[in-house]
Amino acid sequence: MKTSHRRGLRNLVATAAAVTAASVLLAACGGSDKSGAGDQPAASPDAVKAALEKGGSITYWSWTPSAEAQVKAFEKEYPNVKVNYVNAGTGNDQYTKLQNVIKAGSGAPDVAQIEYQALPQFALPGSLVDLRQYGFDSFQSAYTPSTWTAVHAGDGLFGLPQDSGPMALFYNKEVFDKYGITVPKTWDEYIAAAKKLHAADPKKFITNDTGDAGFATSMIWQAGGKPFSTNGKAVTINLADAGTQKWTGVWNQLVEGGLVASIPGWSDEWFKALGDGTIASLAVGAWMPGVLESSVKAGAGKWAVAPLPTYDGQPATAENGGSTESVLKQSANPALAAGFVQWLNHDNGVKPFLASGGFPSTVADLKDPAFVDKPSAYFGGQKINQVLTGAAGSVVKDWSYLPFQLYANSIFGDTVGKAYQAKSDLNPALKAWQDALVGYGNQQGFQTNG
Repeated sequence: MKTSHRRGLRNLVATAAAVTAASVLLAACGGSDKSGAGDQPAASPDAVKAALEKGGSITYWSWTPSAEAQVKAFEKEYPNVKVNYVNAGTGNDQYTKLQNVIKAGSGAPDVAQIEYQALPQFALPGSLVDLRQYGFDSFQSAYTPSTWTAVHAGDGLFGLPQDSGPMALFYNKEVFDKYGITVPKTWDEYIAAAKKLHAADPKKFITNDTGDAGFATSMIWQAGGKPFSTNGKAVTINLADAGTQKWTGVWNQLVEGGLVASIPGWSDEWFKALGDGTIASLAVGAWMPGVLESSVKAGAGKWAVAPLPTYDGQPATAENGGSTESVLKQSANPALAAGFVQWLNHDNGVKPFLASGGFPSTVADLKDPAFVDKPSAYFGGQKINQVLTGAAGSVVKDWSYLPFQLYANSIFGDTVGKAYQAKSDLNPALKAWQDALVGYGNQQGFQTNG
């Protein structure tokens, strides 16, 4: 699920930066402290089963709308287990608190929701439990390849995929029809549509973009870019690779041409613009329908979904958002916590998640006709999941995030964001972002080059 709130990221970065280079190096070499683990039986699939049967109490931090329903259903199925659910904040707000309790050495939950992009920043320093010891690596075939890759960091498996966010094109059909705009299949056609719309009505824009790191990295991913790679302590950053330049070759035309609205995402103005047609389309993850339905009621019956435009007309997309649940090293009962994670994202917990509007990462649900062929009243009866599940099978392979992606995202506005403000070439700004990230990575004990 996509995080819609950006507050607290600066505090999170400051806390994360307090981790010493020595601890980072230790984590990269596989060292960790299992403080709080207590005397536990040997980790194994049988240990998970035994822990669920024995019962106990665990604490769960999450902001997903389905959390309360999932906890209630879990406790009904496992009456010997008490789950203390805490909404510690959305995304970055929760991460700040999580970093604080990790640094303090106590107070962490047993299980926490963590976005895919944030997972390496918690996993690599040794704060999370490697779930391979409980046999969770045997679940690989149950998930889409992109989300399965996303719950790994280094050689470890640090969660089971909760949801996915394959990108598609959400567009205001009413606006497109009014101005005779054909749904674009390629990015060249998208640029042409942007020009046609803005020329017909200068108050309308094909989309908005003020510089969002999550969007930019997803678009680079779709273009085949691989700007980040990590091998132990070695981190390479290349924000001028072929895929990145392919994306900037398109997006520069929109930014420099003044064809994107300077309306920040998730602002009140943004929601209003989505409802009144000021913003005519969004390239965004498959979780977007729930946002539109709940927060853009004026758009009901106007919006539709199509495959994301590509560079050559052939299906290709990227993930945009998505989360996992991870077991914290501080957990006093990691086997029970692992059992809860298994139930949430592999067993019966998936059902209430889908009922709350979540978009699955599980292959079986993505193929279920009851899900795929369900019409959406908000989208005028369109069976939008036919498009979105198709996108889930077209995600470009082999993407990876930085082990300090949260920090990277926090300074995106200070570097690349300036190019959006000036309506100028994104490439020099990406180089500035890269230089800042190389410096930061080296300060944190990584061998970073770019």
